[in-house]
Amino acid sequence: MEHIKNNSSRLIKEIALIVCGVVSACFGLKSFLIPNHFIDGGVTGISLLVSTLTGWKLSYLIVVINIPFVILGYRQIGKTFALKTSIAIIALSLALIFLPFAPITHEKLLIAFFGGFFLGGGIGLAMRGGCVIDGTEVLALYISRNSQLTVGNIILILNIIIFAFAAYFINIDTALYAILTYLSASNTIDFIVNGLEAYTGVTIISEKNDEIKAFIISNMKRGVTIYKGEGGYLEKKDIDIIYTVVTKLEMSKLQAEIRVIDPDAFVVQQQIADIKGGVVKRQAFH
Repeated sequence: MEHIKNNSSRLIKEIALIVCGVVSACFGLKSFLIPNHFIDGGVTGISLLVSTLTGWKLSYLIVVINIPFVILGYRQIGKTFALKTSIAIIALSLALIFLPFAPITHEKLLIAFFGGFFLGGGIGLAMRGGCVIDGTEVLALYISRNSQLTVGNIILILNIIIFAFAAYFINIDTALYAILTYLSASNTIDFIVNGLEAYTGVTIISEKNDEIKAFIISNMKRGVTIYKGEGGYLEKKDIDIIYTVVTKLEMSKLQAEIRVIDPDAFVVQQQIADIKGGVVKRQAFH
């Protein structure tokens, strides 16, 4: 019974995120990008570019151009993902037809920034809901599995091609504003998907590891893991290696304290997309 309740709660949350994502993306498109013939990156950018050049309805193009990516998503990720993505894309298409959003401004910088902000917000919310309304990430994932390029590199290359087409077929100003729109959208997506609570894994090697460990546990209320290591370059034996996970906002505080305790400490940090289980944050008991 508890399992069913949890599944229902998760499903409702995912639906709410997808609905909010569709509305946000629709608002960004209808109130900013479409009336001013602006484009973005990704599949949405391709749809906007084709719509600008041909006059075809964007609502239809978004569905048609995303079909191959939905099929690819079905093969690469799974049936549930493809189904939710199909529903979200169709919902976005219908929203573009029926939601009565009006143009907000004709100031180009505002259009580029806020158009990208709301479109990126919509894509990010949909991703949090377990699907996409822009198939670029699916294609990038597929190519990355069959090449040495990363997902980020592939998305960048695809967008450069889109912007080059925009510069050639429309004008250079449109392409440059499209880059601003893309930067606004991609940063918004990153913020929504990862947020301020994006985690950083920190590995610390120091002769004063006890003091650093005490600070992390007592002051920052973070869990730590101690690895037993052995030095290679200096051939030191029995080195304690501290590993902890902190948020981006806490990273500067930890770095500052490490510099005070041991300026010679060796610190390695890496971004973590998600964490599950374990003791990351200790509760403060009074």
